[in-house]
Amino acid sequence: MARIYGEFFLENGSKVVLRSPRWEDLDDLTKLINSLVEEGAPITMDRIITREEEAEWLAGRLANIEKGRTIMVVAEVNGKVIGNSEMNRPGGHQSHVGLLGIIVAREYRNRGMGTKMLETLIKESRKAGLKLLILDVLSSNTRARHVYEKVGFREAGVIPKMARTREGYDDVIRMYLEL
Repeated sequence: MARIYGEFFLENGSKVVLRSPRWEDLDDLTKLINSLVEEGAPITMDRIITREEEAEWLAGRLANIEKGRTIMVVAEVNGKVIGNSEMNRPGGHQSHVGLLGIIVAREYRNRGMGTKMLETLIKESRKAGLKLLILDVLSSNTRARHVYEKVGFREAGVIPKMARTREGYDDVIRMYLEL
């Protein structure tokens, strides 16, 4: 059974449920990542993912959630997953660190969804005893950078041309938040 992290309402009255993922989310998660790839969104994934590839990825994430290595928060509206965020622990000498990632469907951006998911991951990461959160964002993704800065992330540095995009290359900005 999925853990419920919180609920809120969008300006149009739609209820958003922030919860842990379930195996039954596989098709929604596959559609979500592929919709971002198709739109050319500024994310690191650059090709369509098969259902089998997504199933392998989700199985690994669900196993890591059970082991305490991953915290995942999906956003659901009307029974459909429209956002996904996660924190993964690298382990070893970095066991106090969490690496973050987040995606939101195009039609749900600029509605507070990313902020709510990030705030939930930050809260749950603190509960898990983490001391530092890190994420990478493409320099062209100004919308995401704004959200990260709004919840307290700061720029650590820039790696020039680290990501290949449809337009050529993009710089990657590493950001961090001390907990």
